[in-house]
Amino acid sequence: MTSEARNISHTVSNFILLGFPCRREIQILLFSMFFVTYLLTLLGNTAIVCAVHWDHRLHTPMYTLLANFSFLEICYVNSDVPNMLANFLSKTKAISFAGCLLQLYFFFSLGTTECLFLSIMAYDRFLAICHPLYYPTIMTAKFCSSLVVFCWVYGFLWFLIPVILITQLPFCGPNVIDDFLCDLGPLLALASACVPIPGTVLICGTMSSLLIFATFLYIVGSYTLVLRAVMQVPSTAGRKKAFSTCSSHLAVVFLFYGSVMMTYVSPGSGQAEGMQKFTTLFYSVLTPFFNPMIYSLRNKEMKDALKKVLGGS
Repeated sequence: MTSEARNISHTVSNFILLGFPCRREIQILLFSMFFVTYLLTLLGNTAIVCAVHWDHRLHTPMYTLLANFSFLEICYVNSDVPNMLANFLSKTKAISFAGCLLQLYFFFSLGTTECLFLSIMAYDRFLAICHPLYYPTIMTAKFCSSLVVFCWVYGFLWFLIPVILITQLPFCGPNVIDDFLCDLGPLLALASACVPIPGTVLICGTMSSLLIFATFLYIVGSYTLVLRAVMQVPSTAGRKKAFSTCSSHLAVVFLFYGSVMMTYVSPGSGQAEGMQKFTTLFYSVLTPFFNPMIYSLRNKEMKDALKKVLGGS
């Protein structure tokens, strides 16, 4: 960074998150819709965590990973949705410089952790279906716990360097972000308006793309082997149960990765900014909302456990 860039660095003390510009009445309507979605997301994912915790039949690696994944989704929506809801009712729509970068760090760290969790959930299904005889000796409770810790720790370390680099960027004047959260692309675009930052854009793009494609290709490869093994299961009932579990995982994978790839494979490119806002909305708000339904509707054990948690018969 040049001395000129250092001199104008951080002259912006806050950012304006435009969110969804529209009339006040529409803002209140959107607030109501997203507030209900937020509450249902918290309730759905909390129900899965409680069901796995209280039902001893679900104390298996697959459901342990699912419970941690649901807890992750609770953290994920809390990293951006409360501020988005407050923004609907705010007149200034401002967020401090430090608050913006803090939101960026937690949002991306939790997103990284989600990619890793989806990968180890695919690994768990691969072991269970392709190597059932070795599964109990490999996927022990201790090893499963180690995988969970790895996801959380590595998830919060992976994006640390890009965030540190962004804190050093010059934000010299433009402070309006056409989004509902402090996202990577818009922040890089604002900094680029001050001085050229090709190095930072390259590092952020490379780390985002590497994480996304490495985990996605691993998941697709794992499930390709799993589905091939499922088709060779002689029992129709066994084949149906295995396929049901895998199809739930795959539905979440494609919902999440489909929208993420459209947004972060080329951060800072400035392409289709309006569309980026909606793809971000999809994987950051709607995917965590759909996950509990996807994982429970086609899983008898989970439905039975949820009935107990919710006080059903």
